[in-house]
Formats: sequence, C-alpha cells, structure tokens
Amino acid sequence: MKTLRIKNLNKPYFNLRDLSRVLNINLPSAKVTASRYVKAGLLIRLKRDLYVLAERWPYLSLEEKFRFANLIQTPSYISLMTALSYYEISTQIQRDFIESIALKRTKQITVRETVFNYSKIKPSLYFGFVRKENFFIAEPEKALLDALYLMSLKRYTLDLASIDFSKFDNQKIEQISEAFPPVVKKMVMRYEYS
Repeated sequence: MKTLRIKNLNKPYFNLRDLSRVLNINLPSAKVTASRYVKAGLLIRLKRDLYVLAERWPYLSLEEKFRFANLIQTPSYISLMTALSYYEISTQIQRDFIESIALKRTKQITVRETVFNYSKIKPSLYFGFVRKENFFIAEPEKALLDALYLMSLKRYTLDLASIDFSKFDNQKIEQISEAFPPVVKKMVMRYEYS
C-alpha cells in the first residue's frame, strides 16, 4: 500500500516532491494523492506543500512542533509565554498552544488539537532569537520584551506573577529594550526588570 511507502520517508514532514519520489509518480499525481490522503485522514496538511503523517502527530516532541511552527509561517520564531515556559522561567505551561513572532501577519492556525498563534511585529524588532536543534526561538530576555511590546499595544496579556525574574540577564534586557518604543522601556523600568 502507498501509505507504507510514505512511512519509509523517515522524515517528520515532507512535500509533494518527496511524495512523488517515494511513490514513483509524477508531481500532478502526487498532488491528487496528497489531497485524497488528507481527506481520508492519513495525512495532515500543515500548509501548501507541507505534510505530516497523521499517525505521527500525537507522538511529536515539543521541539518538532516548534519546527513546524517555524515552517507554517516563515519567517517566524517561538517567543512569548511559549518560550518563557520552554526556558522554565514561567510556572505556566501551555499545552498545545505555541506562540510565535512573525513578520508577515498575525494569525492563528489549528492543526488537530495544537494551536499555532502568530503575532506580527515590526521588522526593526525582529531579532534576538537563536537556532536550537531545528527551530528558532527567542532568547529569554527577548521573549519577555516581545510580550511587553505586545502588551503595550493591547494585543497580549502576560501573567507577571508566573515569571521568575531572577532567571533573566538584566543587562541584556536593558540592552535589548533600547530597540523598543519608549513605552516598553517605561514598562521595563516600572516592573524593575533592569
């Protein structure tokens, strides 16, 4: 059966070219096959030309879902409470809710029970992230400042009581905050992060 051959890809995700190669069919046929398999519930379409086997979805690690978050909307990086929780700076744990900062648009996509939430930020603030394994994530201080920035725009709520501020590099917060509008700098001073 074709699905057995798809499993032989040994990739967490694949595109139509991969499907065409493994099934030994042309690209138009791969597109039709992928569409049928999505309707049958065998494949999950993450976005145009990006698929994952439905049976693998429940077993994906958090890091693999972070990678998918980066791929579903590019460019983007994991940030906000998701990053703070990942770094164990927050006592709040978000299950199946992954927050990212993006350049293109603010949007939310649900794949099975996992919600991928993207908040648009202006290009001059799109920095302060690192590559870990196969995904991009904000540095802890930048995740906090992204949250404060979105709070200043009334587009985000952060439970400040859940944050362990002793885990931040205060000099780094002060340095990074220079790129943000004055209102964010005032928030930094008010909450005594620096």
